[in-house]
Amino acid sequence: MFFVDETHVRAYQALRTTWAEVGHQKQVPSYGHHAHVSIFGAVDVQQGDVVFHRASSANAETFLDFLRLLKEKYSDRFIVLVLDNARIHHANMVQAFLQREEGTAFHFIFLPPYSPQLTPIERLWKWLKEEVIANVLHKDQNDIAQSITRFEQYVLQHPDEVLRRIGCAT
Repeated sequence: MFFVDETHVRAYQALRTTWAEVGHQKQVPSYGHHAHVSIFGAVDVQQGDVVFHRASSANAETFLDFLRLLKEKYSDRFIVLVLDNARIHHANMVQAFLQREEGTAFHFIFLPPYSPQLTPIERLWKWLKEEVIANVLHKDQNDIAQSITRFEQYVLQHPDEVLRRIGCAT
């Protein structure tokens, strides 16, 4: 069972509480660009496995690309996905995909509307944003992507920490 969601990591700052020397307020530079990277993710709440897929945007077509990636990675498994009610998860092209042979490997469970507290992947996204964008200026989209890659590599090597961070282990 995987909890699935998508997020956007934007270039503009997410200012968070931080330490600074007394009398020296921390300053985070800013500029007018709004570069972003969209990421689809799935987290296995039993094993701590995470699958990431970056896209130029989050729409039904890129969501289908993500489903195909999951199917390829777990070709020997029936895949249960717990999702929010984003429109892209209900899109006609997604429904058509599920009706075809390649879609029979999936079963979708939809959470109630407006219930992000019910999906552990939201805690993974919070962790990602704390590590990648909190109090940091990224000069461009490539810089954001490099920071995300470092985060992904760490997460893929530490499933126990993933389970702890998403609230599925002690």
